[in-house]
Amino acid sequence: MNESHENIDENKLIRNINCELKKAVIKRMISDVPVGVFLSGGLDSSIIASIMKEHTDNLYTFATGMKNSPDLLAARKVADYLGTKHYEYIYDEAEMLKALPEVIYHLESFDAPLVRSSIPCYFVSKLASDYVKVILTGEGADELFSGYHYLKSFDVDNINRELYRITANLHNSNLQRTDRMTMAHSIEGRVPFLDPNFIKIAFDIPPKLKTPNEKNIGKILLRKAFEGYLPDEIIRRKKAKFSVGAGSSNIIRNYIDDKISGEELLNEKISGQTKIRTKEELYYFRIFNNYLSFIEPARVLGRTKDYSI
Repeated sequence: MNESHENIDENKLIRNINCELKKAVIKRMISDVPVGVFLSGGLDSSIIASIMKEHTDNLYTFATGMKNSPDLLAARKVADYLGTKHYEYIYDEAEMLKALPEVIYHLESFDAPLVRSSIPCYFVSKLASDYVKVILTGEGADELFSGYHYLKSFDVDNINRELYRITANLHNSNLQRTDRMTMAHSIEGRVPFLDPNFIKIAFDIPPKLKTPNEKNIGKILLRKAFEGYLPDEIIRRKKAKFSVGAGSSNIIRNYIDDKISGEELLNEKISGQTKIRTKEELYYFRIFNNYLSFIEPARVLGRTKDYSI
C-alpha cells in the first residue's frame, strides 16, 4: 500500500478485514465430517467462533484449562453468548505432568514456551476428537496484527520486518504445536487467519495502524472489525499466552525448578552441544532426547525469541 497514513480510509480497511476473514472461515468449514473450533475466550478464537456460528446451528466449541482458569471462564461467556455446543477439559498438575512425555514426543521440540502451550492444546485436541474431525483455530492473528507483548518495543520502521519473520517461522512455532497436537488425536487443524488472501490484506495495512493504542491494547483494527459480534469484554480482552490463559504456565515451571539444580543447568551450558537456556528447557530436553536423540536440534528446531514469557 503506497498511500500515506493521512490518506488511508481506515473504515475501508476494517470492512476488508471483516469480509475477507469471513470468506476464509467459510472456506475452511467445508467438510464431509463434523467441524468445530478451539475456543480460548480470547479475541482471535472468539472471532472465528462468531463467524462460524453465522453459518451453522450446531457449532461445537472446545476449551481447556485448570479449574477456574481465565480461558475456561472467558470461553464459557463466549459459548453462552453465541449459543454453541460447548465442551471443556479440566486438567490438574498430576495429569499435566503425566502427559508431558507424550506431548514432547508428538511435538518434537523442547522449546519451553512451545511445550508449555502444547500441553493445553494436547488436552483440548483429545477432547475435540470425541466429537469432530476438523478444528478451526485462531492461530496467525497475533503475527499478522502485532498481538504479542514483546512487539510493543518495535517502532513503525521495524515492526513489519519482525511480523514477516515470525509469520514465516510459524511452521516451527505455533503451527507446529497446532499440527502435532491435533494429529496426535487424529483430527485436522485449519487456520483461517493464514488464508493467503487474508495474509496479503494484513500486510498491506500500514505499520502505524498495527501499533498499540494509548491504552496499550494491540490488534486495534481486528477488534474494530468485529465489534458487535461478541461481548465487549471479549473484544477488549488482552492477549494471554495459551499456557497462561489455561492456568498451567507457572505451575509446571515451579515444579521443574525444584527438580533441576542450578549446577546441573550450568554444567549443561558448559559441556552440552545444544544451547539450553533454562532449567525448564533442560527438563524438556532430557525427555526429548529419550525419544528423539537422532535429531540435530540446531538444524531443525525453532526456538522462541521472546523467551522472557
